[in-house]
Amino acid sequence: MALTASLGTFHHPGISRIDYKALDMDRVLTALLARLWHGGMPSKISRANTLDVNVFVKLFLEHPEVFESFDRETTTRWTSTHLLDLVNRGKATEAVASPRPLHGFTYRFRNSRKSRPYGADEQLYEMLAENEGALKGLREFFFSDVDRSTGEITPGPGTDVETQALLHLVQQAGKQMQDRPDTSKPRKPYPPLCAEPAQQLCQDVMRLLYHQGHMPRTVLVDYLKILFAFHLSLYHLRMLKLLPTVVEAGAGSAACRAGHQGEETADRCPYRVRLFLDVQGVPGTPAAALAEHSAEIWYRQISRFIQATYQVKKLDEFSEHLALKTTKLSYPAGRNYFTPEESLQRLGKSYAKDRDAFFLQRVNRVRDEEEDLPAELKKITQLELSPFDEYIEMLMHYRGRYYRSYFIDCLDSMLLKHRPGALLAQPRSGRSGGSGTARRFVLDARLLEVLLQVSLLREGDDETGNLRTAPMRVDEFLGLLRDRYGLYIDQLPDTDGFFGAHLDDQAALRSNAKAFLDRLREIGYYQDMSDAYLTQTITPRYTIGTEATTGAGA
Repeated sequence: MALTASLGTFHHPGISRIDYKALDMDRVLTALLARLWHGGMPSKISRANTLDVNVFVKLFLEHPEVFESFDRETTTRWTSTHLLDLVNRGKATEAVASPRPLHGFTYRFRNSRKSRPYGADEQLYEMLAENEGALKGLREFFFSDVDRSTGEITPGPGTDVETQALLHLVQQAGKQMQDRPDTSKPRKPYPPLCAEPAQQLCQDVMRLLYHQGHMPRTVLVDYLKILFAFHLSLYHLRMLKLLPTVVEAGAGSAACRAGHQGEETADRCPYRVRLFLDVQGVPGTPAAALAEHSAEIWYRQISRFIQATYQVKKLDEFSEHLALKTTKLSYPAGRNYFTPEESLQRLGKSYAKDRDAFFLQRVNRVRDEEEDLPAELKKITQLELSPFDEYIEMLMHYRGRYYRSYFIDCLDSMLLKHRPGALLAQPRSGRSGGSGTARRFVLDARLLEVLLQVSLLREGDDETGNLRTAPMRVDEFLGLLRDRYGLYIDQLPDTDGFFGAHLDDQAALRSNAKAFLDRLREIGYYQDMSDAYLTQTITPRYTIGTEATTGAGA
């Protein structure tokens, strides 16, 4: 392959901080905790040894006054199954990634080589930084018993046994380690191409944290992991649509940068995601076929996204060259990097001569290193493209499939495929395409629970700003899923591969709507009160604030 590593670099943090690899949300949240404590920077831990299961067990057994009646076998089983996140569980290569992220300081006990967040922690932090209230709420939840100035820990009376164990680890083993922010990796707060996904994430996080006094800590942490994965996936799906359009236009939308504030229509952003979900979750049904079509439309856009990312990245490298090697360009005041939109300005006519010279040199390097160009590239060279376009085509030829494959794995993991809270399903007999192996969008019960917890909170009647739970009609909730998240269940989208429902689709939609009611009933949010559609009501599981009656949507 005639393409050196430096020429083929791909990721641009102004698009996503994630190094596109399969993510584990326990490890993402663990790394995020460090950024919460250190103001957005990762941690730098100095520790004598790698922590394994026996190290944790020994810490518990040495303090029987804290863990009464804990014998070695019971402690080992409890530690490995309930307290620790293990890689290669049950195999000879089993190792500790970290304790489960039930308390803020669990990041201090992670084995970094086994607990990699691949940049998803940074992506989440920068999205959450859109609203300081969300960051503050998360810090107060995970570090509620820690004195910020002294670091002293005072467990509360209602602390569960898992969190008590983690606090014991911090108090005992924490004395032999140093934890400080990694200042070699300072924050680079790129402005988002569209601020709406970050705003929605912050709003949902604050609403979910509103339940912390009403549900077990372990449940709320699991809900947060599902919510984080859900919003990461929606953000990157939006980028599949938005980024290629921004590249073609040479600039983004001012309305997107502002987060579409003040716009009254539900269809605020032209790049918002619209997905049809199979609620029943059974392959081969008409609803499943529609959900497969929806997934296929989105996954088909990945190659164009990869190409657009390459275009932004290489224009960014060209901009850096002009800023560092010439006097023709300067970095914006106060920073030493360019945003994607600033890099796209280098497509202008005033940079044509320098741009052609810069990318012609790279094209020639690839040609010189390749003794015999592949037939596909020979055809490209005969098209008389600009050096920049020809170079991008070379990158796509040599590395496009590679990055597409990794992006698919990453997107699958953000959609929690085969995991609780999934928004995506795929039969395990295949990875893509073909009968019986196609991906399809689904609505797992755990994800539905999270969205219900967030959506059934309303603003109170008084002026305190406090929220309260209230029932909601089923049709209102379905409308909220469509308008806020782009999740379609009883209707088909009118875009993103669909053109409205045909007569043959009506039966599938009715079946899907019935499956949705069944799912609500299974998880305890719905009881049949009437056959009338407008009186079908979802009831909150937890009562927060004053009692309320069914009203307008949240």
